[in-house]
Amino acid sequence: MSAKSQKPTETAKDDEEETKFDFEDLPGVGATIAEKLREAGYGDLMELAVASPDDIATAADIGEGIAQKIILEARKRAKVGGFESGSEILERRKKVGKVTTMSKNLDELLGGGVETQSITEFYGAFGSGKSQNAIQLSCSVQLPLDQGGLAGEAVWIDTENTFRPERLAEMAKAVGLDPVEALAKVHVAHAFNASHQELLVPKAFELARERPVRLLVVDSLTAHFRAEFLGRGALAERQQRLNRHMHELLRFGDVFNAAIVCTNQVSSRPDVLFGDPTGPIGGNIVGHTATYRVYLRKSKPPRRIARLVDSPNLPEGEAIFSVLPEGIRDAG
Repeated sequence: MSAKSQKPTETAKDDEEETKFDFEDLPGVGATIAEKLREAGYGDLMELAVASPDDIATAADIGEGIAQKIILEARKRAKVGGFESGSEILERRKKVGKVTTMSKNLDELLGGGVETQSITEFYGAFGSGKSQNAIQLSCSVQLPLDQGGLAGEAVWIDTENTFRPERLAEMAKAVGLDPVEALAKVHVAHAFNASHQELLVPKAFELARERPVRLLVVDSLTAHFRAEFLGRGALAERQQRLNRHMHELLRFGDVFNAAIVCTNQVSSRPDVLFGDPTGPIGGNIVGHTATYRVYLRKSKPPRRIARLVDSPNLPEGEAIFSVLPEGIRDAG
């Protein structure tokens, strides 16, 4: 492996060492509370800094007042919170990475590729290329920086049995990666239900403390929630659970400077009389929490059309790409 491809991993390790600490150093945290926090999956200062008082109180079996003090101290030491100047935020955003989709058209639509510390949602009908893009990104993230990757690894939460190792091996070979090594760097867990899906995020935190994980895929985000929470009576709980789940995914992206990619299903909206009647599942919760929303639809095979529907900094637009045997590429 070249020095360039090692650099991101070394940087991640340096950042991790900066945030590692002994829980007992924080005021109000003794050996018992520290052990409970570790058992709950909290491993470094940043994870405490971005947690909620309710989460810490539940994990450590303490009052919310004490939990709040612990979080405030963690935020102080991790330099989280308070106001920052625009120039300081710009400087911090220089650490944000981009993962190539292997399609220049699609990369340009996304401002250079799929961004770290953000949730990118790909939604569309069956066969529109959602899982294909997710598998391609799981391969691309392993490439060195000068090839559009992050020299990292991927975690894949599979809710619909869509991950195909032979497909990733095919894509890896096409970009010059060893298929066996590429497969070893993608860590897949099958989520059996919504609760299991939520529990796999803390497991991803544990893995990312040991491995250079720079991409987390959830394929698909809403399938289990849609199947398990039926009717209007269950809608509020479903949305609350989805909201919490997505914020945990965002926290993962912030802590490990990782890209979060979620695929999403669509449903037909009977109230739409003109234009495309399909819309993503999840309502405003998913819409507000996802940083980038990309609508995929079929065109003449092997072409697909991607439309950037929502972004905090990019204009709406469309890009055409193809799903080929070697992976995602520009349309010929």
